[in-house]
Amino acid sequence: MVPTLSRQQETVDQNQALQALLVWLKTQDYRFITPTPATHGRVIARNERPLARSLRDVFGWNLPFEPILLPPPLLDSLAREEVITQSGDLLRSAVRVSSLGEDLYLHSSYPTTDADAVFFGPDSYRFADLIETELAGHASCPSMHVVDIGTGSGVGIVVAARRCNPVRLTVTDINPRALALAGINLGAAGYRATSILSPNLDDVTDPIDLALANPPFIIDESERQYRNGGGANGSDISVTMAKLALDRLAPKGRLILYTGSAIVEGEDDLRGKLENLADEAGCSLRYREIDPDIFGEELERPAYCHVERIAAVAAVFER
Repeated sequence: MVPTLSRQQETVDQNQALQALLVWLKTQDYRFITPTPATHGRVIARNERPLARSLRDVFGWNLPFEPILLPPPLLDSLAREEVITQSGDLLRSAVRVSSLGEDLYLHSSYPTTDADAVFFGPDSYRFADLIETELAGHASCPSMHVVDIGTGSGVGIVVAARRCNPVRLTVTDINPRALALAGINLGAAGYRATSILSPNLDDVTDPIDLALANPPFIIDESERQYRNGGGANGSDISVTMAKLALDRLAPKGRLILYTGSAIVEGEDDLRGKLENLADEAGCSLRYREIDPDIFGEELERPAYCHVERIAAVAAVFER
C-alpha cells in the first residue's frame, strides 16, 4: 500500500524535527552513554531521580520533564510531531539520544518493549570499537561499497564511513523505524546512504567491499525484532546474516560481524557454524571473544536454563 501524501508529509515533518533536535543537542555539548536496559531500570528506580533536571535526564534517562528545559520553538516543533508527549502534568520524550565519539544517535525510548524498537546500548559501543580496531590504519578508499546489514540506529555505517570515506553506503533493515532513525543519524554525521527495507540483500545490486552486521542474539520469547536471535540458542540470525554477506562479498571483501554466543558446557556452537560458512565461501575467519560474560541477567530466564554464559564475539571474514 502506497502511503498517502499527508502521511508522507507527516514523516518528513517528524524527521525534520528530529534532525533539528540533534543539531541543537550538539550545540549544547550533549553527551550520554547508554547502559543496558537492566542498569537503566535500576538507575531510574532511585528515589532521587523522579524528575528530569537536565538534558541528559530528558533524552538519556528518559525521565518526565517540565517544558522549561527546552527552548519553546524546539519544544513546539517536537510536540507537534509527537516526539514529545504528555506524561501526566509533565512531558516525556518519545526518543532517546546517545553519544558515541563525536556523533549523536537517536533511538527508541525506554523501555524498549515495542516490536519495532530501535536499540542502542553497550553492544553498540562494542560493535563500534570492533569496527574501529579492524579499520585502524585503513587507507581511505572512495570506491568502496559499505553495507550495514540490519543497521538499527546506524552506528556501524557511521563509524565505518568516518574511517574509510567510501563513496557508496547502503543500509538494510526489516524495521522501517530503524531505517528512518539511521537515516537521520547518518545525516547528522554528514553522510547519506541508500536505504533498503528487506530481510535479505536481493536489492543490493553492487558487490560488497565491506559488510557490517550486529544481529540480534538473545532468546526472546516476545520475539522483538531488534532482540530475538532465533533458534534454540539465539544464533540463527547471526548465521543467516553472515551467509547473506559472504555470498555477496567482492574479491578481497570483508565482513565484520559482532554478535553474542550462548556458551553451553564450555562449547561455542556459533563458532563452529561460522567456521563452516567460511570454508564453504572460501574465506578466512578470525574469531574471538570480546567479552566473556554479557547480559548475565538473561540466565535467570527459563530459556537459558542450559546456558552457562553469553559471550560477546567478533567474527571477521576476508575473501
